[in-house]
This record gives sequence, structure tokens and C-alpha cells, in this order.
Amino acid sequence: MSFRITFLGTGGGRYTTMYQIRSTGGMLIEHDGRFLHVDPGPGALTQMQRIRYDLHRTESLIVSHCHPDHYSDAESVLEGMSKGGWEKRGHLYGSETVVNGNGKLGPCISGYHQGIAEGVTVFKPGDVLDVDGMRVDVCRAIHSDPTNVGFRFHTDHGIVSYVSDTEYTDNIADQYIGSRVVILPVTTPRGNRIKYHMCTDDAVPFLERVRPELAIFIHLGVVIIRRGPEQEAESVEKETGIRAVAAHDLMVLDVGDELTFSDAETYEGGWIPDSSP
Repeated sequence: MSFRITFLGTGGGRYTTMYQIRSTGGMLIEHDGRFLHVDPGPGALTQMQRIRYDLHRTESLIVSHCHPDHYSDAESVLEGMSKGGWEKRGHLYGSETVVNGNGKLGPCISGYHQGIAEGVTVFKPGDVLDVDGMRVDVCRAIHSDPTNVGFRFHTDHGIVSYVSDTEYTDNIADQYIGSRVVILPVTTPRGNRIKYHMCTDDAVPFLERVRPELAIFIHLGVVIIRRGPEQEAESVEKETGIRAVAAHDLMVLDVGDELTFSDAETYEGGWIPDSSP
């Protein structure tokens, strides 16, 4: 199984999202020729236009939790999957707040948009999903949206994990032991921990417990962007001995016998895909 991630956005948190200091478009995953979008927040649609990606190619959508930097473009992704709602198609996977709402949170996907998908699945920690033939484990998180989760994607070349927003505990980290790649939301730099998120200080014990081959920092808040996420990742790599990379928008990771990086090809000017009516 081939496995490629295009990081449509590497920002996270309120200020990065509001001002689009980095895109907050989530990740586009290609696995064995099939496409999955994870957490399409603000910027996802713009970035897909820049790389001339036709949304009708997307077969599944995962939304981890009900915060706008993870869901705001999701309904448009669903419309793209279903050719504007004319063709019932694709699958939506979401947490309880995303699909049904919970207290003051959500739902963040309207009943209409849920209805144009061919299927809708509500997940919880401990679930094992079959997403277009790929096994995906659902992991617990500690976040202000209590239904938020992380994921372990099983590929032919190892497990690629997306931790999503969470506080650090040993138990949270231990869920990801065995991962070859960990995509880690490092929202703030050293000495600047905020509730329900991880900072660079938390990345160190996380990686020392999990021991992946590669860690990728995403969900970068405005303070870590100002300070320099590359330097923060470099300091973690020196301390842990684990390769750590601060992601940038439209970075591409190919997971094979080797882990290779490139940048997505971008285009200027308007583009109308062939699948448009």
C-alpha cells in the first residue's frame, strides 16, 4: 500500500487560524490510490485549489473534534465528494460532537451535509475503523472537546499516527507505541504550556516513550511560529535522538521503505476541474 500525506495546513489554535498565519487545512492522505481528508479547517479549500486537487477524488473524511481549525471546510469537502450533493457518495467519520453535538459543542456538520454522504460513522476511543480498506485505530485524547481523539493509520510500511490536540500524559503517549511516524500537535514552544495542548517540553517525554523513527510537528500556534518551529524541532531531536521535523504548508511525506519529503506542486490562477458540472 502506498501512503502519502500532503499537509494542507500546519497551523493551529485561535490566532494562527484567525489570521491564517499558517493554513489550517488539515491533511490529505493518499493510500493505495484512494484519498482521505483529515480535519479540513480554514485554508483546506484554498490549498486544494493551489495544487489543483479535485475534491471529487476524496472518498472519506475524518473530523477529530468540534473546533473550527479542524472542521470549518468539512461541509464543502462533503459537497465536493458528492459532486455538489447530486451524487450520494463518500463516508464521514466524526466524533460525537462533530456528528451529534454534545452540550454547547456541535454538531458542526449539518444534517443536510451528513445526508449527502453515503455513510456516517461516529467513533470513540478504542474503535477500529476500516477506512477504504485501511485499518485506523481510534485513540483517547485529553482536550476541551471531551470527545476528541487521535488515530493510528496502519500502512504496509508501518503505523503512521496523528495524535490530534491533547494534553500530555504517559498514558496518552503509550497508545502510540509501535508507530513509525508520529504527527504531533506541538502548539506552543518550550516554557509556554497551555491547557489541553502540548508544547515542545511535552514532545520530549512523548517521543522518548513512543520512540518513532520520525516525529512531525504540526498545529503550530502563533508563539511557536514567531520563535521558530524548526529550532524547536531541532532541540527535541538533539535531546531525544529521534528525527524531528517542523512541517510547513504543502509539505508532502511519502511513507515507503524510506521516509521522504517533498513539496506539493502549486499553480497560479483559477482552475475548474473536469468533474464540475
